This record gives sequence, structure tokens and C-alpha cells, in this order.
Amino acid sequence: MENTSLLSEASKRYLCCYYQLLDEMAQTVMTARLTQGISHNFIVQTIPFHRAAVGMCRNFLEAGEGSKAVRGLAQASLDRLELVNADLEQALPACARSASPQRELRLYQRRTDLILRETAARMGAAPEGGRLDAVFLGQLLPCHRGAVHMARNALHYGANPELTPILYTIIRHRCKELAQIQGLRGRAACQGGRLAIPARF
Repeated sequence: MENTSLLSEASKRYLCCYYQLLDEMAQTVMTARLTQGISHNFIVQTIPFHRAAVGMCRNFLEAGEGSKAVRGLAQASLDRLELVNADLEQALPACARSASPQRELRLYQRRTDLILRETAARMGAAPEGGRLDAVFLGQLLPCHRGAVHMARNALHYGANPELTPILYTIIRHRCKELAQIQGLRGRAACQGGRLAIPARF
């Protein structure tokens, strides 16, 4: 963890809240009650992951810092995440009634656990220095990449028809926002925020 002595009070409050969200997400996701269904397992592990992302965006917006463009991205991401979580909760009862072939389930869950661990590690290791909008973007990037990997993994191993359109929505929205994050990197750096982005995994 980097030295936070030069951060503003708003940035310090943001980071304290961020790491609390990250710890809660890791605990909830890794202890989710799993079944024999890929789609069910995706939903119960993705909802807390998305809730943490919503909390990140709210936390950033409440800090009262950051450029208009980054704040707009945070608000749009928050709104989309809440809609997707509502769709996931609605799909859960139907998905809970189905079981997946054991081979596909084992392969799916192994890859999912790897994605979740790597995503949490990269979110926790994101740089803390510089402007708050740069810090937020550096943390949101691995979060969104992890969501895309999770959705593609569920599609690859055979998600239920009820879940499939939601997975494509997640991929479309997160990829769009990833492109926006990359576009904002240079702007944040030009305004004095050193923005280091973790390598893609």
C-alpha cells in the first residue's frame, strides 16, 4: 500500500470506505452458498461483486472530487449496475431449479474462483497516489474487467437461457465503460493525476 500522507481528507475517507467494500465483497463472494447449477452460482457470486462496484461509485461521487467526465462515468456505471442486479435477482429462482453437468460445473467454478481471486487482488493493489479521479479509475478498471471475464466464463460453460441475455448486457456495458476509462486515463494524467493501470489478465 502506498503512503497516503499527501492525500486529501476526502481521498483518505474514500480509500477507507473502498477497502472496507473490498473486504466485504471478498468475504461474501467466497462464502456464497453454491449449488449444482452454473447459472445459480454465477448470480449469487456476481450480485455481491456488483454491489461492491455500486458502493465504489457512490463512495467516489460522495467524496465531491473528480472531473465532470469521471463523475458522469461513475453515475452511469452505478445506474447500470443496479439495473443488472435487479435482473439477476429476478432470474435467480428459475436458475436455482436447474443443475449443470458435473464436468462443466467443475471447470466453470475453478475458472470463476481464479477470476475472483485475481480481480480482488488487482483491485486491492491499484495505485493510491494522485488525484482521486485517477485513483477511482485505476480501481474500477480491474473491477470491470473481472465482471467481463465472469460473464464470458458463464457463457462458455453453458448458462441458462434466462441468464444468457443478462450476461450479454453485462459484457456490453462493462466493455463500453472500459473503453471510456481508457479514454479518461490521459485526461486524468494531464490534470496532474499519475494513473497506473494494472496489466490485463
